[in-house]
Amino acid sequence: MPQNEQFASDNYSGICPEAWDHMAQANARDDSAYGDDAWTQKAADQLRERFECDCEVFFVFNGTAANSLSLAAMTQSFHSVICHEMAHVETDECGGPEYASNGSKLLTGTGPNGKLTAESVEELVTRRTDIHYPKPRAVTLTQATEVGTLYTVEELRSIREVADHHGLRVHMDGARFANAVAALDLQPADITWRAGVDVLCLSGTKNGMASGEAILFFNRALAEDFEWRCKQAGQLASKMRFISAPWCGLLENDVWLKNAAHANACAARLEAGLAGLKGVRLSFPRQANAVFVALPEQAQARLRAMGWHFYTFIGGTARFVCSWSTTPARVDALVADISKAMAD
Repeated sequence: MPQNEQFASDNYSGICPEAWDHMAQANARDDSAYGDDAWTQKAADQLRERFECDCEVFFVFNGTAANSLSLAAMTQSFHSVICHEMAHVETDECGGPEYASNGSKLLTGTGPNGKLTAESVEELVTRRTDIHYPKPRAVTLTQATEVGTLYTVEELRSIREVADHHGLRVHMDGARFANAVAALDLQPADITWRAGVDVLCLSGTKNGMASGEAILFFNRALAEDFEWRCKQAGQLASKMRFISAPWCGLLENDVWLKNAAHANACAARLEAGLAGLKGVRLSFPRQANAVFVALPEQAQARLRAMGWHFYTFIGGTARFVCSWSTTPARVDALVADISKAMAD
């Protein structure tokens, strides 16, 4: 099975042609180092244009660094950050946010389908207010969530209202933000700064780049000295143009949204195919580019024996993720093999 047509993660996918082409253009001649190049300025300006905001923009290598450093910029060591119990910062970043902030504690809240609720934030903030408890200072939201669901504008605004009442900052982990924009059919600004988000970590890696994330500070005051924070953490690329130039390839002609819409459509095709299979049910609503399926362990083992790559996720659920390079033919082949695995 071609490795770029697996369903384990959009991290497995290759570089999309537009990102590759812009890397080649950036490679055509020498240029200034450490972000002092035309590509980095162009990519930052294009992001400001797409988000309709004069935000501060920084580029780092990966999502863990983006989340950890931006949360550290929003907190001090005696603060806490409220997140969903399934959030990536809680379950899959090896204590990165706590490490980068010199100790800010993550407080986990709840909510259906992987989404933190305003009520859960309120409960965590008011649980204790004494000096012996880490003071809540920020809320982090994942869009799309770890289980592939989406926050609506109304949900984001309700959390912002609680945040304003208690003096909290709002961070968004946008590992699959492009998929959320494409699925909701809204402007990027509508589900970020217009809905009260202070800082967004925007993934390029999952959207068709080799590596690279953008950090957008809509609240520019929070970005004070952030470039030094990146340098200290080893996240200042000397040849920055090879991170920023592919962003230009994604942003020109809205390739980032076309890639995301394609991945979402493939996931919808998978969902539709599974709907007709006996004994197969979705564990969470399919709203973006991931499909979570409750499959018996034996059926999962059979699928892997057939050569399919996918993750076993929360509660033994099988997670199938589509990317810019997923093809409808491979989706149909997966559905056929899931049918065989369930029937044997």
